[in-house]
Amino acid sequence: MLIRNNISNKRNDRLFRLLAAGWIVIILFCGNYAHAQLTNIQSIYFQNQYLANPALAGIEKQLNLNLDYHQQWIGVPGSPTLTTFTADFNSGNKVGLGLNIYGDNAGLIGRTRVMGTYAYHIPLSDKGAKLSLGLSIGFSDAHINESGIVGDQGDLAVSQFNSHGVYADGDIGVAYTSPKFNAQFSIPNLKRAFFQSQADAVDVEASTFYAAMSYKIQLTYAANYSIYSIEPKIAYRGVMGYSDVFDVGFNLYRTTFEEKYQLNLQGVYHSDNSISWGFGIDYHTLGLLFTYTYNTGQLSSYANNTFELGLSLKLLKKATL
Repeated sequence: MLIRNNISNKRNDRLFRLLAAGWIVIILFCGNYAHAQLTNIQSIYFQNQYLANPALAGIEKQLNLNLDYHQQWIGVPGSPTLTTFTADFNSGNKVGLGLNIYGDNAGLIGRTRVMGTYAYHIPLSDKGAKLSLGLSIGFSDAHINESGIVGDQGDLAVSQFNSHGVYADGDIGVAYTSPKFNAQFSIPNLKRAFFQSQADAVDVEASTFYAAMSYKIQLTYAANYSIYSIEPKIAYRGVMGYSDVFDVGFNLYRTTFEEKYQLNLQGVYHSDNSISWGFGIDYHTLGLLFTYTYNTGQLSSYANNTFELGLSLKLLKKATL
């Protein structure tokens, strides 16, 4: 019996390495033929879905802390950088609470968002299915760094933009979740969606909606060693000033019970002809995710790299809802 398990585990290891190698080959092949890319935080697909949908705050009965750093076009002066921090937990009585802090800098323009989230999770079955509703309310601020301007620092357009100051903002979302199936829809940036102003004119690549579905498939069964599973996912998102983007990807992961860690291999193809891949590990309560996106088009000749690093910490875990 032990010999059979060892043979099975070796086959599973080979399968994991083969799929990983195959995906890397696809990335290297397709990356040369892509033509345009709209960047997006890769953590929203699998590691930290609360970033994209307030309904998923507190979906698990534990405290989740997530920090994410996204760097685009390395080596280009003023290249965009994005940093996010989220904290969410289930306070009991089907209520989830969260905090979402977002900082974005691109050239002279800086943006900050701070959102508090309330989510309500309605059990639909004794097998873990839930319907979740979420609302985030907070404030946003966008400004131009006048000290960095080379030229006329008294430009009226700059002062008019900065005069908008801090404004109220919010996100809203709904999600259906079960141990295997996940479907969700959210509308971020409610102010921009319903109360557009002159300040919104520079908000390129701003998300107008996000919809996604995924399904978890267990590939192998090994009760005393590890399990291989895959979660295919499709997503559709609106982007201000551009065509909508369709995403299709997967998260292939290996869960090891004895050592209590999980390995993740992720890949996402975006309909703007860009491809992202990532590798992560969850060890006990700590998680690490690294992703790389192939920038394409004319910029690829001198700025063909966008990377993202995500850290997660899971604390105070309780029994499943």
